[in-house]
This record gives sequence, structure tokens and C-alpha cells, in this order.
Amino acid sequence: MLIENSKKIVLKLGSSTVVDSKGAFKKKWITSLIKDIKKFGKNKNFVIVSSGAIALGQKYLRIKRKKIKLEMSQAIAAVGQIHLAGEFQKLFDKYKIKTGQILISPDDTEQRRRAINVRRTFDNLFKLNAIPIVNENDSTATAEIKYGDNDRLAARVAQIIGADILIIFSDVDGLYDRSKSKKIVKNIKLIDDKITSLIEKTKNTYGSGGIYTKLDAAKICMNSGCHMFIANGKKDNPISNMIKNERFTHFFPKISSLDAKKKWIIGSLSSNGTIKIDDGASKALRNGKSLLAAGITRIDGFFKKGENVLVMDQNNNQLARGLSSFSSDEINKIKGKQSKEIEKILGYFSKTEIIHKDDMVLL
Repeated sequence: MLIENSKKIVLKLGSSTVVDSKGAFKKKWITSLIKDIKKFGKNKNFVIVSSGAIALGQKYLRIKRKKIKLEMSQAIAAVGQIHLAGEFQKLFDKYKIKTGQILISPDDTEQRRRAINVRRTFDNLFKLNAIPIVNENDSTATAEIKYGDNDRLAARVAQIIGADILIIFSDVDGLYDRSKSKKIVKNIKLIDDKITSLIEKTKNTYGSGGIYTKLDAAKICMNSGCHMFIANGKKDNPISNMIKNERFTHFFPKISSLDAKKKWIIGSLSSNGTIKIDDGASKALRNGKSLLAAGITRIDGFFKKGENVLVMDQNNNQLARGLSSFSSDEINKIKGKQSKEIEKILGYFSKTEIIHKDDMVLL
């Protein structure tokens, strides 16, 4: 089994797997998960990405489920996160397993320098034989800068640490087909229109995602060399259960050879701007060349040096993603110009490549 041969495994626990319908922490189920981790954990590093902070906060504060303003949900998350981390620690301590808490916001994964720092934190927790318990930093995140769900967060964590597997435990066995018998789609190697059409846009009581966000997570994993599974999180001993009964949807990675930098670039959740290029530059990029100023026809958006941008051809096809060596303001001044003119136009010496080939991934 793939799990037994993996070194790094990320487990994503949805709200409905961690918290029951009354808002109480599912101690029995988490204990069964810990037993599975002990069973399969030899020479492995596990990470748990867990939802449930807001639900536990509501329970503690005796706030019944209803529409809550963002500012209030942030405060509730701050209260609930203490309880979530504490509950995990108490149960893991019984099995002599150390835990650590990591709260992540999108800037921590979307900015390369910060993503590297995040990875170092994970690596050092592994050296301490501690399991990182991860959640989005809901207490400070705003609607504009949120992941929106922990499926995508878990995929980004899996990508950053170079995980072999991400298992998303949900309230379903996997992705079902449209037959009357509702069979599970066991293996997926390509997310095309056929797969996308299977999505049912439903949400559970506490969860913010659904199958749609799980497909987003799968795309990130498939593009970064990581296997992803959707499996049932309602059964005790969920890892053992998915292996024994072979009930899961398995997304296979498309690639395995991209270096860590390019994995990070291609898995970005969003781009900070768009660079449109002419046919000559498009051809050069497809032949493995860097992007030069001469081939740029238009800039959309505002971005700083080093930020992730999308490159599009004249027909508005997405051609590549990359890290820009210049800000949008600088590129607007030098677009369409020859490389030898850049220093004179900007008034200072700089690189000649707008996006170096080593900082770019063709889509």
C-alpha cells in the first residue's frame, strides 16, 4: 500500500469529523485516528490539518449556529482554537506523542520567502518528533485573504513540506459517479469536464467546503507530485478502514520531477497580475527561454518584484506562471523595449529577464 511506503503524510480533518452535531469534540474518533497513526507511523512524519475551531468556540461560548459576522467569527475562532489544540494535546499525550500548533494565513504559503520559513518550522517539529496540528489563522484572516476552507490549505501544506500523500477525511467515501448505484470513482489521473460534472454543490452543517474545494486541493497535489485521497472520516480507525475496505477516491500526481521552487509556483492559489506577450515571446517560452521585455504587450494588475504572475498569449490563453523580477510599474516602463535599453529607462542596473526560465512553469 502506498501509505506504508510514504515518508510524509498530511491528514485533513473536516469539521464534521472533529466536532459532532452538538458542537462537542469527537474524542473517541480522534483516539481511533491516533491508534492508526501509531500503527502506520514508523519512520513517518504526520501532519494534521484540522477544522473545528469556530464550532468548538460556539459550543464553549454557548452561541447557537446562525449567520455570524466576520469580525465575530474571528473572535469565536480565537476562543475555539485554544480548545481545539488543547483537546488534541490531551489525547496525543496519552499515547506519548508530542504535538505542536501552526496557524497559517495565505501569505505564509503564497510568498516564497515565508513559505520556506513555514517549511523550516515543519522540519524542526519533525526533528522534535512532534506532530504539527495546523489550521488557518481565522482570528486575523479577512474575507479577502482567506483560503476559505482547509482542503486547499492542506494541499498547500502537503506541497510545501514535500508530502507523499494527503488524505482528506470527509463525511463521504469519495467522489461518486452519476449512476443509480452511486459508485465511487476509485482512480483519477486527470480532472476534466467529466470529473467536474460529478460535483454536487452541497455543504454540511459546519464545513465551508464541499467536493468542489476538494477538487481544487487535488489539482494542487497532482501538480506537485503528491497523491491525494478522499476517504470517509465517520468510521473509527479511518486509515485502517480506507485500506481494508478500499473505499476512497485516489488522485494520482501528474508530475514528480519539478523542483521545490517550481512546485510552489505552479500550485499558487492566485496570481498578483497578468503579463500579456506577443507570438514571438510565446514561442520562445515554449522553447524553454526566459521572458524578456521586448515580447511584452500589456500588463494587468499591480504586483511587486518577486510576486507570482500569470503569463498569457495574444489569444488570452494561460501560458505560464512565474515570479516576476520586476514590479508592474517597472514593466510598464520597459515593455516592448530591448534588454540593452532597460538600464537607461529605469535609471539603474537590473536583470534583463522579466521572468527567468528557472522561475517559470509552463501551464
